[in-house]
Amino acid sequence: MPVPKRKTSKARRDKRAAGKKETVVIISRCQTCNAPVLPHQVCKECGHYKGIKIIRTKTDRMYERNQARQAKQKANAPVGKPMEQPAEQAPKK
Repeated sequence: MPVPKRKTSKARRDKRAAGKKETVVIISRCQTCNAPVLPHQVCKECGHYKGIKIIRTKTDRMYERNQARQAKQKANAPVGKPMEQPAEQAPKK
């Protein structure tokens, strides 16, 4: 099995660990919805970047689907006289 010919100096040994420091993650707030966001990133909650809408989010798509469903239900609603309301019953004694 190979063995090193010389002892590794402290300077050479410590150079390997020089790039392994931990960095502090800076978290800012979205201007639109105040959700925590990494700097220079699009907000995943509302889809805004610097106050401008950039992407459609999941909630946007859900809202659009509900609007389309309601419009479709209104279009399919029967036209004519409205359904009769049940008459109120007299209280039991």
